[in-house]
Amino acid sequence: MEALIKLENVWKIYQLGKIKLTILKNISLEIVPGAFVVILGPSGSGKSTFLNMVGCLDLPTKGKVFLDGKDISKMSEDELAQVRGKKIGFIFQQFNLLQNLNALENVMMPMIFQGKSEMERQERAKSLLTSFGLGERILHRPSELSGGEQQRIAIARSLANNPEIIVADEPTGNLDSTTGKKIMEILINLHQKEGKTIVVVTHDPIIANYSNQIINIKDGQLVSNHLIAEKVLW
Repeated sequence: MEALIKLENVWKIYQLGKIKLTILKNISLEIVPGAFVVILGPSGSGKSTFLNMVGCLDLPTKGKVFLDGKDISKMSEDELAQVRGKKIGFIFQQFNLLQNLNALENVMMPMIFQGKSEMERQERAKSLLTSFGLGERILHRPSELSGGEQQRIAIARSLANNPEIIVADEPTGNLDSTTGKKIMEILINLHQKEGKTIVVVTHDPIIANYSNQIINIKDGQLVSNHLIAEKVLW
């Protein structure tokens, strides 16, 4: 199967005055369509920078990143933004919801940039929020909702444009264990029933039980890349 995401000899180096800070060091790997990937590593290991490469949020200093066989380093920022909007949905630890918008408006927002009509945006957003048990909360703002509810809104927003890939950075990091488990069950459902490719960054090895590919990163280097034949279902 051809790789959906492919990294070839990727380095990420930041120039801080006279100091060079190397975050990623010569990483090469492939992620196939429909994979459920967990990226493990301690704080400061470079896993979030790695996720930014996978999600086309950043470009490598050296090396290449391919999405659907296309080298993203050759794309303009406008082209990258279009690719992200259509193919990739993002979920963040801090939820990153717009505080002055209600749940419905937050989920509708990504569809504006894809040229969807007001009616299409509303119908899609209502359908997603209802599917996550938030049908009665669509007019509530983030400050009026629990952490678990905010993360479900964030997941609904990530699905607004029906992307092929869901990228999640510590999606359970700000949640209690019970709520975190429910969030992971949502991601498993998206993987199993809708065939989404899921890429999750975490420092929690328990989350690896949900995956069929485990990538370990330490000090900016790829330590291991394991494919698992059968995933443990929780």
